[in-house]
Amino acid sequence: MENKRILAPSLLSADFGRLAEAVKKIEEGGAGAVHVDVMDGTFVPEVSFGQPVVRSLRPLTKLPFDVHLMVQNPERQIESFAALGADWITFHQEAAAGKEGNLIEKIHSLGKKAGISVKPGTSAETLKNFLNSADIILIMTVEPGFGGQKLIPQCLEKVRELAALRSELGLSYKISVDGGVNAQTLDSVLQSGVDIVVSGSAFFNGTLGWR
Repeated sequence: MENKRILAPSLLSADFGRLAEAVKKIEEGGAGAVHVDVMDGTFVPEVSFGQPVVRSLRPLTKLPFDVHLMVQNPERQIESFAALGADWITFHQEAAAGKEGNLIEKIHSLGKKAGISVKPGTSAETLKNFLNSADIILIMTVEPGFGGQKLIPQCLEKVRELAALRSELGLSYKISVDGGVNAQTLDSVLQSGVDIVVSGSAFFNGTLGWR
């Protein structure tokens, strides 16, 4: 990952019947990654993509696949998504049940970038033990599970806190924001210190204003 801001459009907001076209639009829209939300109907209410979708889409682009596991027992999913071409694999701390360090190590052992994510109600303080080993810290700025929600502004304080800690401790993790990023919120997101911007609805309807 280069030292510049990366746009990672979320396929969750694409037309599921035209995913190949969505991947092409992501490439043509100046994105640096494809964000794939994997939802199991347990950790979050709905079910989205699984391994067969990643297998089908992987040959269509050389962009990194940013796989976001919104699932219980993420340890059951890591190896298969890695084998199918996921480049960055992010799990939720709330689903890790004290296994965060082991999961990060497992992802790294497969040659992938390891991410850890927290919901809006989880403080950045809970991540401090993993900042020196995780490659990506994903801050959810909406409750995970549904596209099209409004960004919760208070969540950007976590981004600012993590950016300050990174500088203070001399670490190199990337900070990602996912949820409610649109033309009205993009500037405040960028100013918070984020490195990876996940956008769904606003990207696919052409109103994000990424530049």
